[in-house]
Amino acid sequence: MNFDEKLNYSTDKNNSLLCIGLDPDPEQMPPKLDVFKFNKSIIDATSELVCAYKLNFAFYEALDDGIDILKRTIKAIPDHIPVIGDGKRGDIGNTARAYAKAIFVTLGCDAATVNPYLGFDSLEPFIGYWDKGVFILCRTSNPGAVDFQNLRFETENAQLSLFEIIAMRAALWNKQGNIGLVVGATYPEELKLIRQSHPDMPLLIPGIGAQGGDLASSVRYGVNAMGRKAILTSSRQIIYASQDKDYAEAARRVAADLRERINYYRSTLTLAP
Repeated sequence: MNFDEKLNYSTDKNNSLLCIGLDPDPEQMPPKLDVFKFNKSIIDATSELVCAYKLNFAFYEALDDGIDILKRTIKAIPDHIPVIGDGKRGDIGNTARAYAKAIFVTLGCDAATVNPYLGFDSLEPFIGYWDKGVFILCRTSNPGAVDFQNLRFETENAQLSLFEIIAMRAALWNKQGNIGLVVGATYPEELKLIRQSHPDMPLLIPGIGAQGGDLASSVRYGVNAMGRKAILTSSRQIIYASQDKDYAEAARRVAADLRERINYYRSTLTLAP
């Protein structure tokens, strides 16, 4: 089962477009709690509610035994749920090949986030794993995204923003059908534009939680004609819903509410039969 098939299966099985970010920060976790135990408890409490989990590598790399915790966490996720390795890798040559092997083979992730700034040869090793998902940073959710991503350039047919050009290049590179785009929920008009231009690409949509992205617009503009292919991610809002011993139950309540609201907005759309 390739990434696209696995994503569709988990979306349908759990009736969910919600992706939970497993980003452990000991300062926000219940005091003296083992990081792996924290992750495992969150997974056990929420695995029926998600279409995917996303693990931001920085939170693991900052821990003394973080790589071991990262590996154990990935293995603890049920096999039918996609795991997105969020490292935003972008380098060339042997380094890119090593990054791709580390994420897809050594760690066993189903998808990765990558940075396109160095061009196609920096992404080719990732794309070459045809059964894995490759999410290219396109229009990110942070305020500083406007510094570069909104710069306008003349092309053969029109004047386009850099993020539009990145999306167009990604579509050209998508010969294996395994490329998606990262488009933030905090910029709904840009999300709408990307979905209209690329109707079937999976979109990884951060920013619906603590960053304040509008949920209704993210669903409306993010899904494809079948009501799929939008992966709406939230981490802090869910996993740190409580710092007490009920943290897993609290995470489940917030995740269930978020999934329900996503599905409500999804139900208001006219979808293809």
